[in-house]
Amino acid sequence: MSKPLIGILLGAGLGVLDGLTALFYPETQPLIVGIVIGSTIKGLIAGLLIGFFSFKVRSVPWGLAIGLLVGLALAYMVAAFPDEQGRHYYLEIMIPGSLVGLILGYATQKYGKQRRAVAGA
Repeated sequence: MSKPLIGILLGAGLGVLDGLTALFYPETQPLIVGIVIGSTIKGLIAGLLIGFFSFKVRSVPWGLAIGLLVGLALAYMVAAFPDEQGRHYYLEIMIPGSLVGLILGYATQKYGKQRRAVAGA
């Protein structure tokens, strides 16, 4: 399996888990379906970006760094939108998002097939 495909599949799964962490906050329960769908899409995007980076650059430290940055950036874009009362949930959204990015950065660097060089090309 290729690194971008691993990133997409793992990103979707981790996105679901990321969205389900909203259940720890009772006020979010009526919105849980939208939160899980949004987190899944965020995980897919993060997995795709981090997977393509891992496909080009073979370095676990760089994979972790880019994974963290992508996870934080995507989570920040979601956390920047306030709820109906005008509150922002930066830590509650950005901590799980950054963990998803770190896991994706590690997994895409360690697993998956790298492109093979073509002989005579």
